[in-house]
Amino acid sequence: MITKKFFKTKDEAEVTFEFQRDDINKIELVADFNEWQPVAMKYNKASKAFKTKVRLPKNETFQFRYLINDNEWENDYKADLYLANEFGSDNSIVITT
Repeated sequence: MITKKFFKTKDEAEVTFEFQRDDINKIELVADFNEWQPVAMKYNKASKAFKTKVRLPKNETFQFRYLINDNEWENDYKADLYLANEFGSDNSIVITT
């Protein structure tokens, strides 16, 4: 799940990426805004989900996926859009508008 927080005085949005599944030991956010380098997501006991927050420029479109347990790729089922990638699957899209 993606949630967005917009600031009146800044030209950026705070985007929270959240993923929940019982069989996960490790999950990383992999995205074009971080040059496709995996970023570890932290487990939040209150929501029982893995989360990470990033600040992204407003009015932009970004591609991302989740890497689970170092070997399984997942999309965000609440992404703004999906775009086919070169590996025969789709990337999730977040739009900061």
